[in-house]
Amino acid sequence: QLPTGLYKKVLVILHDSVLPYMNEPTLMMDFLTVAYGIGGAISLLALNGLFILIHQHNLEYPDFYKKLYNLLDPSIYHVKYRARFFHLTDLFLSSSHLPAYLVAAFIKRLSRLALTAPPEALLMIIPFICNLFRRHPACRVLVHRPGGPADMSEDPYVMEEEEPSESRALESSLWEIQSLQNHYHPDVAKAAAVLNQSLSEMEDDISGLLELSAYELFDKEVKKKAVDVPLEFEQVRGLFGKKNDIFAEHFSLD
Repeated sequence: QLPTGLYKKVLVILHDSVLPYMNEPTLMMDFLTVAYGIGGAISLLALNGLFILIHQHNLEYPDFYKKLYNLLDPSIYHVKYRARFFHLTDLFLSSSHLPAYLVAAFIKRLSRLALTAPPEALLMIIPFICNLFRRHPACRVLVHRPGGPADMSEDPYVMEEEEPSESRALESSLWEIQSLQNHYHPDVAKAAAVLNQSLSEMEDDISGLLELSAYELFDKEVKKKAVDVPLEFEQVRGLFGKKNDIFAEHFSLD
């Protein structure tokens, strides 16, 4: 048992400073699988090491996707290691052999959590979801379901279900993304509106969006060139600007 702080320090460097120099990296299987089961930031950091063992050393982890699915909670869009987590999640969901119900569960859970996410996270997660639709066309029923959200008295998706196969995600629709089309941030609304059109075959490059910060968004808005918009059609007359204003006889605007 390690203190939480030491756990994090070890897991941050394990994948590039320890595993490549071990004669038998598979000796770290138990350590990483236990760390992955702890939850929170420690589980996120264990993903890097597990990724190497799964892809390079044939580690079999039967409940891997179930645990990855359960790591998705409201804090996932706010944590320090968000970029690393979504980079690896993108790799794990890149296989075209994953069942549709599993990918649909990830899409639906990410969309539901997006309702409370900050704009900088939304500008990353919406293209992320679009890429999942490109890889798994069977999931597009979530967007093109006849009638859509309007005909659903209640969403059949079970957010609290820990097993993706039991979440009934494929029976649902993406009303959450439709809601984001009315988001207060115009860039988010524009990104969400992409799902109203047919998606291109080429995947969106999300690498530049993974570490997007609120400061960068604000800085981008500040640097935009302002466009002068006329606010008054008729020139202001008098104190209150009304026609036949009695004040106009006694006061003038210079």
